[in-house]
Amino acid sequence: MLEKVKADDFLYIYHLYMNREVNPYLLYETMDLDTFRPIFDDLLKDEVLYLYKEGSETLGMCKLIRQKYRNDHILYLGGVAIHPEHFGKGFGRKMMLEIIDFCKKNAVLRIELTVAIHNEKAIQLYESVGFTKEGVLKKYTYLKNKNQFIDEVLMSNLL
Repeated sequence: MLEKVKADDFLYIYHLYMNREVNPYLLYETMDLDTFRPIFDDLLKDEVLYLYKEGSETLGMCKLIRQKYRNDHILYLGGVAIHPEHFGKGFGRKMMLEIIDFCKKNAVLRIELTVAIHNEKAIQLYESVGFTKEGVLKKYTYLKNKNQFIDEVLMSNLL
């Protein structure tokens, strides 16, 4: 089940974003709680951050960003993460299928995402639920801690 993040989810979101196994694949550099707080507050205000749950257990998160105006049929999917203690149990696939179902119910016709070109497990997951590669975005993400730019694959799923 997808559920909009609430203010009291701050610590879960912070710890998942900053987890050493998850962080390299997400948007934000590692940072302390106080530095992350305004980022979280913006995400909360924009109502784009969701938790993925099964029953009462929180397993992961994602950002669902609906585009506007002539592109309001498009949703950008970002910040996709399953907590490492749940890796390898099929929850990533379940979450992706739930996201696709959410999009269909909300008249989204196209889901877009970008993924690091070397993140083969994620690319395989996205392809397994209907995403296709559309191209490579060169030097798309800058990893400050490595002083390195990485290419990302642009993928979409046409619903």
